[in-house]
Amino acid sequence: MTKKLEVYKCNICGNIVIVMHPGVGTLVCCGKPMQLLEEKTKDVGMEKHVPVVEKTDKGIKVKVGSISHPMVNEHYIEWIEISKDEDEVYIKFLKPGMNPEAKFEGIEKVDKARGYCNIHGLWSYKQ
Repeated sequence: MTKKLEVYKCNICGNIVIVMHPGVGTLVCCGKPMQLLEEKTKDVGMEKHVPVVEKTDKGIKVKVGSISHPMVNEHYIEWIEISKDEDEVYIKFLKPGMNPEAKFEGIEKVDKARGYCNIHGLWSYKQ
């Protein structure tokens, strides 16, 4: 059974799915079950992966890592997501060469922030 906002990855083609509507079946891609990604919060390298949430005059700014994460073709943050609850979620997509951060204007408070590293997976910070 899937849960709302869980993140799954295909280990064959790399397809990533965020569950919008939970179901009882198994998510399948390329003929194989998809892997549920664990939300890491601490580990070796957390200083470059755990989202850091800052309140600004205009809203919320999320930086991935207290030490700036690399943003090169081979290793970068693909997306940053914030949520107030499971019914209000915002995502910004990043590309190599960009700063590993996202600004969400008009948002005053978040309960959770997540970032996805193309090498080291899914990382989260919860208030």
